[in-house]
Amino acid sequence: MLYWWLKYVFVGWWLRLIYRPKVEGLSNIPKTGPAIVASNHLSFSDSIFLPLVVPRKITFIAKAEYFTGSGVKGLFSRFFFTGVGAIPVDRSGGRAAAGALETGKRVLAEGELFGIYPEGTRSPDGKLYRGKTGVARLALESGARVIPAAMMNTGELQPIGKKLPKIGRVHIKIGEPIDFSRYSGLAGDRLVERAITDEIMYELMDLSGQEYIDTYAAKFRNAAAAESPQKETPAAS
Repeated sequence: MLYWWLKYVFVGWWLRLIYRPKVEGLSNIPKTGPAIVASNHLSFSDSIFLPLVVPRKITFIAKAEYFTGSGVKGLFSRFFFTGVGAIPVDRSGGRAAAGALETGKRVLAEGELFGIYPEGTRSPDGKLYRGKTGVARLALESGARVIPAAMMNTGELQPIGKKLPKIGRVHIKIGEPIDFSRYSGLAGDRLVERAITDEIMYELMDLSGQEYIDTYAAKFRNAAAAESPQKETPAAS
């Protein structure tokens, strides 16, 4: 209930007024039935604007810590992520992938839309990075079709580190659903899951026009951080 109140009464109307989202391919979202909405990830606001423009509820996962904070900040975080339809998942101790998969399967089994970012994290530089195969495993185990959704300019409106997006028109492209039923029964086959994931990422590249980098975004970010020159300590006089 809170999701719909925020979307249509408290927040959604002024977001639409200020950011005037332009959406191409909205008719590719089915009116009923389960589907996986796989999106590139440029900005924190992707999880706000994508659900805003899709008539049906999209359920994303979020770190459990967002729901357990204390004080005013913790209360606001809990209210916000609950309001946007996010489900808390424990991402510690290697449990993130399994938790996300089980959550996604449950949402899809209820005939709903499940949102996922195959890159696993926000792009550090606006390029499209290698997708993780969890989206393929989810598609194979649930039988749901995958709908690619490209966020076009949210990274420009809200770069990493910026708390609020600057004023500008949001642009989103939604592709046609992809049916992977031809791979039915092959969940767990690494080659098949990689092929499916790569096909999804190709569709996202085609929709978004982003340059594709065949490495994981998190790995690229960590390598870049390790190579950054350390500030030299002034020599003692």
